[in-house]
Amino acid sequence: MSDAIFPNKTTPTIGFVSLGCPKALTDSELILTQLSAEGYQTSKTFQGADLVIVNTCGFIDDAIKESLDTIGEALTENGRVIVTGCLGAKASDDGGNLVRQMHPKVLAVTGPHATQEVMDAVHTNLPKPHDPFVDLVPNAFGVAGIKLTPRHYAYLKISEGCNHRCTFCIIPSMRGDLVSRPIGDVLGEARALFEGGVKELLVISQDTSAYGVDVKYRTGFWDGKPVKTRMLELVQTLGEIAEPYGAWVRLHYVYPYPSVDDIIPLMAAGKVLPYLDVPLQHSHPDVLRRMRRPASGERNLERLQQWRQACPEIVIRSTFIAGFPGETEEEFAHLLDFVREAQIDRAGCFAYSPVKGAAANDLPGMLPLEIREERRARFMEVAEAVSATKLQRRVGSTMQVLVDSAPGMGKKGGLGRSYADAPEIDGVVRLLPPEKISKTLKVGEFTKARIVSAQGHDLVALPI
Repeated sequence: MSDAIFPNKTTPTIGFVSLGCPKALTDSELILTQLSAEGYQTSKTFQGADLVIVNTCGFIDDAIKESLDTIGEALTENGRVIVTGCLGAKASDDGGNLVRQMHPKVLAVTGPHATQEVMDAVHTNLPKPHDPFVDLVPNAFGVAGIKLTPRHYAYLKISEGCNHRCTFCIIPSMRGDLVSRPIGDVLGEARALFEGGVKELLVISQDTSAYGVDVKYRTGFWDGKPVKTRMLELVQTLGEIAEPYGAWVRLHYVYPYPSVDDIIPLMAAGKVLPYLDVPLQHSHPDVLRRMRRPASGERNLERLQQWRQACPEIVIRSTFIAGFPGETEEEFAHLLDFVREAQIDRAGCFAYSPVKGAAANDLPGMLPLEIREERRARFMEVAEAVSATKLQRRVGSTMQVLVDSAPGMGKKGGLGRSYADAPEIDGVVRLLPPEKISKTLKVGEFTKARIVSAQGHDLVALPI
C-alpha cells in the first residue's frame, strides 16, 4: 500500500487493498495512479473511507478464500465495496458471478487488468473532485505512475495474458491471450522509474519469453530509434537504460525456449542480472505432457547446463508441482533427481491443488491430499539441501547488496539482497553492524559486503 497518500476531510477517500501476485500489484498501481490523477485520496484502512476497492486473486483455493474474506471484512467495516482482479472473473457453480453470489452487496465487480471499468464504477458511486496532470501526483514516477513497492524497486509488466493452455492453470480464462505492450511504452516507463530513483527493475508477465509473439515482433520506436518488440531487444535496451543509473534489471517468468539462449551473454557481460526465474513445474516428460507445458521439457537440463557454461554466475529460481494427477513414484523420483542435477538455486513447490475449472482435474489418477503434501515436503527437503550447499560456497566472497532495511543508518546492521535474491520470494542478506564507525547503510543504495556465513535460505554479511 502506498504510504504517501492519506485521507483528509475534504477530499473523497478510497480504501484500497491489493492481493495476489506481482502482476495483480501492477494492476493496482495503474488504478491508484488514475485515482490520484483524478484527485481522489487513498487509505490503507476501510473505516472512514467513502468506498473500498479490493483487487483480488482467484488462482488457488487459499487465495480465493483470502479474497472472499477480505471482501467480507470490507463490507462489514465500510459497506461500499468495488471488487476487481482475477476472482472477479470467476464463475460460480451455477454459471453466475462467484463474488456476487457470495457477496451480493458489492457495488461493482470487474475482472483483472480493468482500470477503466474500475474507474467507471468509482465515478458512478463517488464522483471525481478534479483532474490534475499525472506529473503532479505525489509519490508518482511521472509516466510510470504510482508504485506500491518500496521506492527503490519496482515491477515492470511487459504484457498481459498467456497463449499457453497448461492443464493446471486457469489464468488464460481470466486474463485472456497474450497482449504485448508497445515497446516504446515499456521503455518509457522503465526510464521514468530509473529517473525516479528505482535501483532494481523486475520484469514480469505471464510469459516473458513470448514478448512480441502476438504482434509478430513488429518494430516499435524508442527515443526516435526503431526497436523490435521482442525479448532480446527489450532486455538489451533495458540494460542500456539502467547502466547510467547503476541499476539492476531482473527477469521473471522466463520459459526455457531456445531464444532465451541469446539473453545469457548479456548476463555474462553484466548488462542485466545473471538471474532467471524459470517456471519449470516438473521434469518428467510424461508429466510435462499431461500438464501441456510449453517448450521442450526433455531438454531443460541440457539448456540449464549450457546457460551455466556461458554464464557461471547465473542463478536459477523455479517453481514445481508435486503430486500432479497420475504422478507415479518413479516420475516423482525423476523430479528429485532433476533438482539435484540441475542444481536449482532457489526452488518453490506446491502440492497439486485442484483449481476449479482446470483441465487437470479431469485427468485420471488424482492422488490423495496426504500423498501430495508428503511429496511436496520431500521435494523441499532435497531442494533446500541443494540451495544450502550453494549458499555455503558464497562464504568468504564479496557481493554487492541492495539495502532494503537499515534502522539508524545501519549502525546496528540491516537487511538487503544480492543479485541472487528477488524480493519476497528468495532469501535475504543479513547485514551485520559495520566495523568502521564512518560506514553507514541507506535504504535503496548498494553496499559491498563480505559473506561470513549462511543461515537457512539467507546469508550473513559484513558491510565493507
